[in-house]
Amino acid sequence: MNDARSGTGVGAPTVLRMILGRRLQEARQTAGLSLDDAAKALRVTPLTIRRLEKAEVGLKILYVEKLLETYGAGRQEIDEFVALAERANEPGWWHPYRDVMPSWFTAYVSLETGARTLRIYEPQYVTGLLQTPGYARAVLRGGFPNDSEDDLDRRVELRLRRQSLLTRPDAPTLWVVLEEAVLHRVVGGPDVMREQIDRLLEVSELEHVSVDIVPFSAGAHVGACAPFTYFRFEERELPDIVYSEILSASVYLDQRADVMAHLEAHNRLSLKTSSADSKALLNRMRKEYS
Repeated sequence: MNDARSGTGVGAPTVLRMILGRRLQEARQTAGLSLDDAAKALRVTPLTIRRLEKAEVGLKILYVEKLLETYGAGRQEIDEFVALAERANEPGWWHPYRDVMPSWFTAYVSLETGARTLRIYEPQYVTGLLQTPGYARAVLRGGFPNDSEDDLDRRVELRLRRQSLLTRPDAPTLWVVLEEAVLHRVVGGPDVMREQIDRLLEVSELEHVSVDIVPFSAGAHVGACAPFTYFRFEERELPDIVYSEILSASVYLDQRADVMAHLEAHNRLSLKTSSADSKALLNRMRKEYS
């Protein structure tokens, strides 16, 4: 997934497909075989094997079985792997929204759904997982001004459906850092902003959710950059991943140096405020919209 930009690279794999790709790679390496060796077994190019291992393509069951046989796996192990591969090839819950979702963002939704921990930095808007319907509609209308009302409705519906992960029994830990500028940007009008701040105050009381607001008084800091999301997973096969975006591109990073730089930035940002100060700021801004 390293450095895959919008429209290229990952092809929106599910998290399970990424895990199985890594397991195929480990099985090949444990067997002492090269990409060329594996490619010869399937009569394909080494690039095909690499793309399977990187989850850049779907897991063809016949390919999976032949590779595992080549790597010396037993029948039970192969059957169990194939069952998981069939699951991994099933469309994610977000598949019906693919007509209103950029191809590069489907990978993000998959990572978001499968992550154990999410750390988010957002300097401009309330992050999507915490947006109210009114706020989400106003943000999406601004971002997609030529959308029909039906398409806009579907974009809002998708955003709200993503939020269901916060109420799952196995909900991930969510740590959001927002800039104070987010609260001053009037999105949708005073009523929408007041409702949105109420939502932030509400979710900040949840045990697995933290909402920090970096005040203007913090001055210049390391986080004065593009928004980003840091994903951590329970599965040993998956590295920590960072997603970031600019106006015309997105990027997924899994190289340790890149990931650690963003993690350090998030840590430093959190030191610029406290839970008590953030709630006080939220309450003060709520009064301004009353």
